[in-house]
Amino acid sequence: MKHVFGPVSSKRLGQSLGVDVLPSKSCTWNCIYCQLGKTKAYVAERRKFFPREGILKEIKQAIGGPAAIDWITFVGSGETTLYEGLGWLIRETKKITDIPVAVITNGSLLYLEEVRNELLEADAVLPSLNAGSAELFEQIDRPAQGFTYERHVEGLVAFRKVYCGKLWVEIMLIAGVNDSVEALQDIAAALEKVQPDTVHLVLPTRPTTESDVRLPSEEVITRACLILSHVAKVIHPAKGSMNLRNTADIIETVAAITRRHPLQERELRHALDGLIPNEPDQVERVIEQLLGSGKFKTVALEDGEIYWVLTGDG
Repeated sequence: MKHVFGPVSSKRLGQSLGVDVLPSKSCTWNCIYCQLGKTKAYVAERRKFFPREGILKEIKQAIGGPAAIDWITFVGSGETTLYEGLGWLIRETKKITDIPVAVITNGSLLYLEEVRNELLEADAVLPSLNAGSAELFEQIDRPAQGFTYERHVEGLVAFRKVYCGKLWVEIMLIAGVNDSVEALQDIAAALEKVQPDTVHLVLPTRPTTESDVRLPSEEVITRACLILSHVAKVIHPAKGSMNLRNTADIIETVAAITRRHPLQERELRHALDGLIPNEPDQVERVIEQLLGSGKFKTVALEDGEIYWVLTGDG
């Protein structure tokens, strides 16, 4: 399918069926940690990038399949709320299933009343707040012209006032950038205004185009949890795991996931072990089959972790 992928396991959303509503990469920001690479041309205005009926058809097809799904998650190859039909898709999806709906967004368009209204029926909204100051906001998120830090926070605050669902703010924690005591205290002060239900710490574990994006130490993560917990419940950034059970076409399933972000080989092997327990030789044959398809190549990082990315034929 063109827009729907997974379900993929995550700590936050369990078995999450992803719905990508954007062409890559359509975004209001150019974040230093983005796994999709640099934003070559900002997109600042909402558009109907794809026919909404076609996306809904894929959602219906996916939820009618054998895979267990805990959440249907709207997420874009960029900024999700740039898709002009998002509100319609949320409403129509909720008409056909009791599976809860989540929206992952950077929150940059929440200053618009129309965007806030479109998200009201979502069961959970996960916006980003990576900085507690305009200076760090510009350094980390590198927004398009006109997308200021003040506007960003004001949009989050305005959304909280009207939204009754689960507001889970995500903070990307980057070593040496926004993980100092001062930076974390500034973020906590901003969160006081927003009043989220929970704060989810996330880490830059996937390959990026920026060489200075590094993982914080466990000590620093613990410090962040302590400082931010004075405002809201903080979720430690432990990873979930991918589930390949009930997968009809393993090559296309892995390709759909990898198309959205680089896939850690360790995570892939763990999923294959769950699919083919106690059969290490068979797991290796599947790995060889995947690589032999010509859709994937591997990239080794300095820390020794190996990631899968798509080739030009993927």
